[in-house]
Amino acid sequence: MRADLVCEGGGVRGIGLVGAVQALGMAGYTFPRIAGSSAGAIVSALVAALQHAGEPISRLHDIMATLDYRKFEDPGLIGRIPLVGGPLSLILWDGRYQGAYLEKFLAGTLADLGVRTFGDLRTDESAIRYKWSLVVTASDLSRRRLVRIPWDLPLYGLDPDEFPIARAVRASAAIPFLFEPVRVGGATWVDGGLLSNFPIDLFDRPDNLAARWPTFGIRLVAPPGLPPTHPVGGPLSLSLAMLDTLLSNQDSAYIDDPCTVRRTVFVPADVVSAIDFRISPEQSSALYDRGVSAGTEFLRTWNWPKYRSECGRVNPEGGASRRR
Repeated sequence: MRADLVCEGGGVRGIGLVGAVQALGMAGYTFPRIAGSSAGAIVSALVAALQHAGEPISRLHDIMATLDYRKFEDPGLIGRIPLVGGPLSLILWDGRYQGAYLEKFLAGTLADLGVRTFGDLRTDESAIRYKWSLVVTASDLSRRRLVRIPWDLPLYGLDPDEFPIARAVRASAAIPFLFEPVRVGGATWVDGGLLSNFPIDLFDRPDNLAARWPTFGIRLVAPPGLPPTHPVGGPLSLSLAMLDTLLSNQDSAYIDDPCTVRRTVFVPADVVSAIDFRISPEQSSALYDRGVSAGTEFLRTWNWPKYRSECGRVNPEGGASRRR
């Protein structure tokens, strides 16, 4: 069985994505095209590489278990200066941490699977949006637009096939103020979640031809309804809450649409902050288990023929468009 896959961003909550993907994989699904933002970009890149290498998706859990979130806090030499290092890094480099650990981890892991650039993930499709099995989103602060990597790279004078996947994911996960932005072609790229944290319609097309397979989304929130309350007190807590809210709610204008909800796996992950890089092993395990449970429950009620007949226009290359 096949389904395109779109993974929401959510910082360390991405552990929940892993569990949901595992549940889908264990049910026999493979993913011709995968997209993600921030943490979703990390998981998507690894899934795409595993499939490219002919490796089982079950390896995703083992790979992600080697990712040390504490090392995401990787200040440069100036950033290590007591008291003033953090503020100086923000002033000089626009970020408290370098983001180098994530890029190095991904570059090495992907290389072990025979993947380095987007060219390694080319498909046989002719349309540009289907030429690669992986799409990563980032926010271009210089042009105030969402960047869909590799689709939009020619706009920056870059060859999509030559662009390193690890670099793209680092840009997608560059939470403003925490991590240094990625500079590309004179532009400044940061976390894709600023503009679209859950681009579920990325592979959709506005026509009425018969679809070959659906698009599944995975979100790191509970199903629609009143979310849990998190206490906020003090300037630091307020700042973190504002950033967390920004990264979690950019797509709220359409993601609660009934047809979008029906094709989305909801992983309750709000008990953990997106930027809690000191997450405990117990919390990580609980998030993963929640993802597995959410994916299993989603598949219990999923009915592709019924969804296709009830949710309007469909995507001939794979996804079902939300009702407009």
